[in-house]
Amino acid sequence: MTLLPYRPNVGAVLFNRDGLVFVARRADLPNAEGAPGGWQLPQGGMDEGEDPALAVLRELEEEIGTARAEILAEHPEWMTYDLPPELVGKALGGKYRGQRQKWFALRFTGEDSDIRLDLDPHPEFDAWRWARLSELPGMAVAFKREIYERLARDFARFAG
Repeated sequence: MTLLPYRPNVGAVLFNRDGLVFVARRADLPNAEGAPGGWQLPQGGMDEGEDPALAVLRELEEEIGTARAEILAEHPEWMTYDLPPELVGKALGGKYRGQRQKWFALRFTGEDSDIRLDLDPHPEFDAWRWARLSELPGMAVAFKREIYERLARDFARFAG
C-alpha cells in the first residue's frame, strides 16, 4: 500500500502590538467555547512553485480578510503532522496523509477592524480573538499540538 503524500502548507503566527497571537475558531467544528481543538492559527495550502513567504500573506488575506502584516521570522524547519486514521481519505480532499508546513512569525500592522472573516463566501472561521502564545498548545487539536508547542517555544521572543 502506498502512503499518501503530505500537503505543502504555510502557517501564520500573527502577533499584535501587545505580543498576543491571533487565533480563530473553525466554522466546521462544534462551537463549544471551551472545547480544545476548535481554535487554530491561520494556515493553508501552497500552490505548485509558490514562494512560502508570499503564500503566507496570501493565506492571511484569504482566511482573515487582511494581509496587513510583516514577516518577522521564518521557522528554519518544515514541520509535519499526520491526520488521525479516521480522517485519512476524508480531510484535505482525501489526497493527503497530513501536512508539511512552513511557519512564519508575523507582526500585524493593521487595526482589529481590518480583520474580516466574512469576506469569503465559505469562511473557514466563525470567531477570532487575541491569545497568549503559551495558550496555543491547549487550544489545538491533538494531532497539531506538538507543532503548536514548538511554535510557542520557538517564537516566544515575539510574544508580549
